[in-house]
Amino acid sequence: MVAAVPKETVPGERRVALTPEGVSGIVSRGVEVLVERGAGEGAGFDDDAYAGAGAGIVDDVFARRPDVVLKVAPPSIEEARRLAERSAYVGFLYPTSNPGLVEAFNERSVCSFAMELMPRITRAQSMDALSAMSSIAGYKAALLAADALPKFFPMLMTAAGTTPPAKVFVIGAGVAGLQAIATCKRLGAQVEAFDVRPAAKEQVESLGGRFVGINLLAEEAEDAGGYAKEVSADTHGKELELIASRLPKTDVVITTALIPGKRAPILITREMAKTMPKGSVIVDLAAPAGGNCESTVPGQTTHEDGITILAPLDLVSSMAADASRMYSKNLSEFLKLLAPKDRLEFDLQDEIVKATLVTCEGRIAHDPTRLALEHGGGA
Repeated sequence: MVAAVPKETVPGERRVALTPEGVSGIVSRGVEVLVERGAGEGAGFDDDAYAGAGAGIVDDVFARRPDVVLKVAPPSIEEARRLAERSAYVGFLYPTSNPGLVEAFNERSVCSFAMELMPRITRAQSMDALSAMSSIAGYKAALLAADALPKFFPMLMTAAGTTPPAKVFVIGAGVAGLQAIATCKRLGAQVEAFDVRPAAKEQVESLGGRFVGINLLAEEAEDAGGYAKEVSADTHGKELELIASRLPKTDVVITTALIPGKRAPILITREMAKTMPKGSVIVDLAAPAGGNCESTVPGQTTHEDGITILAPLDLVSSMAADASRMYSKNLSEFLKLLAPKDRLEFDLQDEIVKATLVTCEGRIAHDPTRLALEHGGGA
């Protein structure tokens, strides 16, 4: 079996699908690995390191017609159309937002796997790239907030007096939110966190944060996979009231609330943001999905009514070295499942394979993707 790692083509993307260490582990199993020249430079891994790990360095991996292509960000449609027929592709895909890509995969009868669809089950933990990347985003969001806030995060006792600790409010206590809580606490801030999921309370408190929430049953707040789901209009109104009550005494808000496959919910309106102290900071990690703050401009830092709103789109890529190491490990473990005997031979009834498989042999294999594209008039 031949596995290939192309250069990432999305502007600003510095991660690479496999590190030299990841290549070494795959090569030791008898798999040939091809790496496009310069693919790892953005993450600090040069071609010599890949060659030393046993990879072949080539100028065009697609021309070699590999059995499986491994990437981070979704490929362009042109790249997808260069895949060998009946080959496999693994990476982040977001298929409901990329109908043209799904169609291109089907044209080539490619079996494509979306890493963001990895189920949250014990057996898949080592393959859970979405959680790994979310943890990085939460960590970096806390650092950005501390940098942008014109105040200290920790309480400081100095000859000039005592400065109180910054007050941070984290909205959404998933993986990114929990890492943001932990990092803000390490920096000395007072942290509160909100989540609609009842199970989040214990997790928040275990990190030293104070949980604030509304009374919902688990089935109202989260889906079978443990992700937050869209709530009723009445519940959303209660969310806004609770969040609004915290903002006047909050220095930093970090928002992480996402609903899989949908636009991020608006949880901070312009009027709500105006109640925050001047100089306060909002870091909107939901910016790639539209943002949790009404004033968010994805990809930009804006200032409105004395509040700084950061809406980064490339936080994970800004930590490309460690992000690539984590992602490489996730991919390597997943590849063991897809090719247990060093050739593509996956079980379509396996829970992990079934959850992540998007297209295969000219059809859309992932029902939620198929239904979403049919409803939207896509591929």
